[in-house]
Amino acid sequence: MDATESGIEAQGVPERFDPAADSLLRNRASWQELETLVKKARKKGPARMTADELSRLDVLYRRTTTLLARAATRTEDPALVAYLNDLAAAAHGVIYAPPRRKPIAGILFFLATGFPRAVARTWIFHLVSAVIFIGGGLFGYYASNADPMAAYAILPAQETRLPGTPREELIESLRSGRDLSSEHKVFFASFLFRHNFTIGILSFAVGILAAVPTLLLIIYNGMMIGAFSYVHLSQGIHAEYWAWILPHGVPELTAIMLCGGAGLALGAAVINPGGESRITKLTAAGKEAAKILLGVGVLLFFAAIIESFLRQSHMETWERLAFAGSVAVAMAGYFAMGFVYEWREKKARRMQGVLMPAAATAVPTL
Repeated sequence: MDATESGIEAQGVPERFDPAADSLLRNRASWQELETLVKKARKKGPARMTADELSRLDVLYRRTTTLLARAATRTEDPALVAYLNDLAAAAHGVIYAPPRRKPIAGILFFLATGFPRAVARTWIFHLVSAVIFIGGGLFGYYASNADPMAAYAILPAQETRLPGTPREELIESLRSGRDLSSEHKVFFASFLFRHNFTIGILSFAVGILAAVPTLLLIIYNGMMIGAFSYVHLSQGIHAEYWAWILPHGVPELTAIMLCGGAGLALGAAVINPGGESRITKLTAAGKEAAKILLGVGVLLFFAAIIESFLRQSHMETWERLAFAGSVAVAMAGYFAMGFVYEWREKKARRMQGVLMPAAATAVPTL
């Protein structure tokens, strides 16, 4: 925008126009008003402008882009077209350019809006990932129920909680770790975060192989949860098991499904790039998926803290379930806001559809 800004500063409103532009001269006052507002925004920053000034800036910008289209098609005055072009570009930069933020503020802004919006833009892949994960879980549960030996095949070799394990041992395992020191719990949280984030990155990265490995990982992770649940539920351990797994499972399993969805998005870009080159499509999908991975990292960190400190605490079963329910509701609302943000932006773009094609062509600096 530097060239545009200097252009406005140097030009100002042209004194003479082509005679064919006389019908546009009545808007000279609005151009000058818009230029004043743009300069004020640059000097003080949009955040320090009043709501009325920002609203007026938006109205005048839309009006100027429309007039620019008329000037470009109905007159032969390069000075007028150049001035309106620079003015519209400068106003566009003030309205739509992302505000400059400090690093911490930028991270908080991303977590507040960027992460849920990235999920909303790729929701179909995450929905597919969730369906496949749940399907894998149901298969693991019912396969183990039909033949307990299936659980031995599904669960990791180092897992000691298997079909036939006495109920008392399972309950004791669920209650273990409650008296560990804070240092041990911090170490455990660090281990859990690294382990889970590694799995998440793997699910995402192998998506480049047409998403086939990603699909297998999603199914297998679901099957493990299903078989593990069978081991406990078959022994009549219901409330305490769900109170053990859900507090950290809500953010953790959500993160795993989001990583799976990001991997599926990469695979879709490889398989069906559409009218773009495969590299271009894959690059775009990778940038979107990278945003999701950043948010997933926060979810997994949150899950690791819960698993280390809350799960291994002396909280009552009902308190754990209440906490898990609260987290689930909060996360549902959080991701729902991403869809709301996207819907509002699409609505705003539709409202800008009044701009003539010539205006878009005549503003190369936007």
